[in-house]
Amino acid sequence: MFSRFLQRAPENFLSRTQIQDVRAGRRGFLAKAFAAAAATAAAGSVSAQGEGGDANILSLPPHSKGLGQPVAARGYGLPSEFEKNLQRRESPGLTRVGQSSVSFCPLQGLFGIITPSGLHFERHHQGWWDIDPSKHRLMVNGSDEGMLKRPMVFSMDDVMRLPSVSRMHFIECGANTGMEWGNAAVPTVQYTHGMLSCSEFTGVPLRTLLELCGADLRRARFILAEGADGSGMTRTIPMSLVMSGEVLVAYGQNGEMLRPENGYPLRLIVPGVQGVSWVKYLRRIEVGDMPYGAKDETLHYVDLLPDGTHRQYTSIQEVKSVVTSPSGGQVLLQKGFHTITGLAWSGRGKILRVDVSTDGGRNWAPARLQGPVLAKCLTRFNADFVWDGKPAIFQSRAVDETGQIQPTYAELRKVRASRSIYHNNAIQSWLLEENGEVKNVQI
Repeated sequence: MFSRFLQRAPENFLSRTQIQDVRAGRRGFLAKAFAAAAATAAAGSVSAQGEGGDANILSLPPHSKGLGQPVAARGYGLPSEFEKNLQRRESPGLTRVGQSSVSFCPLQGLFGIITPSGLHFERHHQGWWDIDPSKHRLMVNGSDEGMLKRPMVFSMDDVMRLPSVSRMHFIECGANTGMEWGNAAVPTVQYTHGMLSCSEFTGVPLRTLLELCGADLRRARFILAEGADGSGMTRTIPMSLVMSGEVLVAYGQNGEMLRPENGYPLRLIVPGVQGVSWVKYLRRIEVGDMPYGAKDETLHYVDLLPDGTHRQYTSIQEVKSVVTSPSGGQVLLQKGFHTITGLAWSGRGKILRVDVSTDGGRNWAPARLQGPVLAKCLTRFNADFVWDGKPAIFQSRAVDETGQIQPTYAELRKVRASRSIYHNNAIQSWLLEENGEVKNVQI
């Protein structure tokens, strides 16, 4: 959206050749390339106000004097042509193979808490598929003959005729903000925090399916979820989450069927737990009495600790927040009143409070929480800011209903050092310079 007060962060600031340089390990030009893109965008930003008054109000535009496009000209609605630059984007150099990569959600351009399905972040290990739902099957079995009375195979029709529920939850990749462990590495909030989205999901509680199969719910302690893509994605889920009714076998997202990139026609929803456990293209559930030690929970998605050991089976996404505007790559074009806005979330429940600082954490003030405030769901917060033209450092600090407080980088590194990848929930800092540019910094 055009604004005379805020210039949006530049996108596509690298050429194809430069992307290849990044993938080859040559990254020194990144800061210069980003700065050049920002300067070009600033040069093209001109005031719509002329000396004789605003022509946009003095003269009737064509759309006020003629017929518009016919009803249902586009069978599936699309964003405005003027919003086409708001896209999920792959981070150059993150992976060498596009099928095993991430697309980042443009958090800086979103409102409220729901992520449009077409902007939902993606993480794939073997590419995405558009699977024929009439041929897709979900098998439920036990680790031994006594674990289930009736092992069953469900078609999509079988699943969708069962009583359903709809709930709003965030999903965050365990590696979100992972590039920032050692230092400020990427320029915008899309790349620092964009492995995060929030949707309304519709499906059947997994507990319902297990009860239909006659699962021994006293012996069962874990389930194994398996996806149908080529990566053989399998994850252990504690039975305590399943018994709470939270875990869903979902087919709906934001009022329609799941998108292929998000697991169509069936995926697992595990609220509060890192996204890798939300297995896409779900085809099998096995009920067992011990963790399964799958490759993606013993070799991958483990936390490197300061003494060199790995911490396995860490899955809860701890309390976290980020200011999405003003944020890195954006430019404040005028002094005076601005709104600070951002998102907060916790895998342990509801957000209780968010505090905002404009001086790098020396002073804090409570932000306004914008409803609804739901458990294991994104929460939007807002705060007022009057810019006097001097430098400022924006931060947000979230507190959840269990009393967990979002840590500083210094506090987190005391426990986790700086060589990890996963579960970085440290406070993010954005430096506003005197020229209005906003940059990613760590303090």
